[in-house]
Amino acid sequence: MTGSTVPRPAKPALAAIAPARPDPAASTHNSTVVRKPVARARFKLRHHLLLLSFLICVVVPPALIAGYLWHYAADQYHSKIGFAVRLEQQASALSILGGLTGISNSSSSDTDILFEYIPSQRLVSDIDDAIDLRKIWSRPQKDPVFALSPDATLEELVDYWNKMVKLSRGKGGGLLEVEARAFDPDDAVLITTQLFERSSQMINALSSIAREDAISNAFDDLTEAKERLKTAREGITKFRNVNQLVNPQLDLQTQAGLLGNLQGQQAAALIALDLLQDATKANDPRVVQAERRLVVIENRIDAERRKLGLGGDSGTESGMADIVGEYERLTVEREFAERTYTTALAGYDASLAEARRKSRYLAAYMQPTRAESSIYPQRPTLLGTVTLFLFLSWSIAALVYYSIRDRR
Repeated sequence: MTGSTVPRPAKPALAAIAPARPDPAASTHNSTVVRKPVARARFKLRHHLLLLSFLICVVVPPALIAGYLWHYAADQYHSKIGFAVRLEQQASALSILGGLTGISNSSSSDTDILFEYIPSQRLVSDIDDAIDLRKIWSRPQKDPVFALSPDATLEELVDYWNKMVKLSRGKGGGLLEVEARAFDPDDAVLITTQLFERSSQMINALSSIAREDAISNAFDDLTEAKERLKTAREGITKFRNVNQLVNPQLDLQTQAGLLGNLQGQQAAALIALDLLQDATKANDPRVVQAERRLVVIENRIDAERRKLGLGGDSGTESGMADIVGEYERLTVEREFAERTYTTALAGYDASLAEARRKSRYLAAYMQPTRAESSIYPQRPTLLGTVTLFLFLSWSIAALVYYSIRDRR
């Protein structure tokens, strides 16, 4: 293989490597048509109207509101007060009978009552009569939005009161906090002071009603127990007068002793009669005398037994057993009436003692504060809220408009 030449691979033809030139006819027939470039977007009438609506709906109103808030709206000063219903209770000698009284010692219900009483028309009317709320809240003449009309009706005053007086519950149970606003710091303090005084009077009135009800109920129970005891004692007195007996039990003991003695005499007479009959003749005067004595003793025993109701028909007269039973019934009624009267009397005394010793009152744990600077109306918050609301409303309206337009 020496001297022989190795064959080399053939180079590709240039025609195979070079791209073929496109046929003008075929290119014109198969390629897509190239469109002209899109023209530059221009503002049309609808765009100008949309911008104009944005200015009218979103920009201009907040600007006007901002001008009013910072130039015409009067400053409002607040005063806060916090209070709770307190119940002072001292132990007394009759505290064991405290369950007989009806005075409530729960302050949570009183707090709920205050929570409903403070926004009420009655309280607003009373405070208005005392300090003239219409005059206080209508002082800024150039602020018709936040100020109250001088000739406002009572219903309008109550609505305005609920806007200017905010009531909330404290962190602890039974605590209330009130914030009153006015255009003068002294007026705000005056409103909270009057509110506290009126609420305290209402709580004292409720406490007085509770005490009067408890004492009245206890007195009624005492009167009923007294009448019952009187009736029971009159029944025993009538029983003694009818039966001519002071204590039937003592008479019963006496009658039983007499009956026992007669029975002993009867036994002795029987023994004596048997001895005489064995030792003498039947017509012996001593035997006749013994028999007569025995008959008398037996008749007396029968009479005493009828008195005791132990045998035979007692006729129309009641036996001693019936008399004693009736007396025991009357005695039981009298004893029960006496115990009832004692309990009612102790309950009445306990009611009086509890009414004197218990005192429900309104305690202020936060005295009325006086503001040195105004934080109301909250101008940035109001302006931001109004602006956000207008912007969202305008955006939704614009989206709805374009959605309807695109569907056409």
